[in-house]
Amino acid sequence: MGAGMNVAELRAKIRDIKDFPTEGILFKDITTLLKDGPAFRAVVDMLAERYAKERVDVVVGIESRGFIFAGAVAHQLGAGFVPVRKLGKLPGKTIEVEYELEYGRDALAVHEDAVKPGQRVLAVDDLLATGGTMAATLRLVQQLGGKVVGVAFMIELAFLKGREKLKDYPLHSLIVYE
Repeated sequence: MGAGMNVAELRAKIRDIKDFPTEGILFKDITTLLKDGPAFRAVVDMLAERYAKERVDVVVGIESRGFIFAGAVAHQLGAGFVPVRKLGKLPGKTIEVEYELEYGRDALAVHEDAVKPGQRVLAVDDLLATGGTMAATLRLVQQLGGKVVGVAFMIELAFLKGREKLKDYPLHSLIVYE
């Protein structure tokens, strides 16, 4: 296990912020974990170890906190890194997908040459809530012909049932809040 830390020790490094970004929300602030070198290393090591035998070609990370983990996991696995971004942020030709939010719609984009057909893809984000953003990301990967070999999160808010939207994929979360 990465850097000798366990999941309970990692969970203890995540700070709860009440009423952020709106009233009634208990926000899981990961900045307190990220600034702790051994804890950050442990998260990256644990996520990477799980996929070490999957022959991952590229790790897809979702803007913006997903970049933090996806880039580091890609490095550990010797894989490439592909950013999935909000519309208008990527300079080359892109493909886009729209998806539902609780309060409207949003869209994500990826470069049309980011994933080659048949490439083995690991998708990584910091947190699984409703699953909408990751489901949209996986649609982009599939449009490009990528084979999703895993979907990984540092945190899963299980009570929001995001896992149900992603049931067709092998999913792993390090820290689960019931």
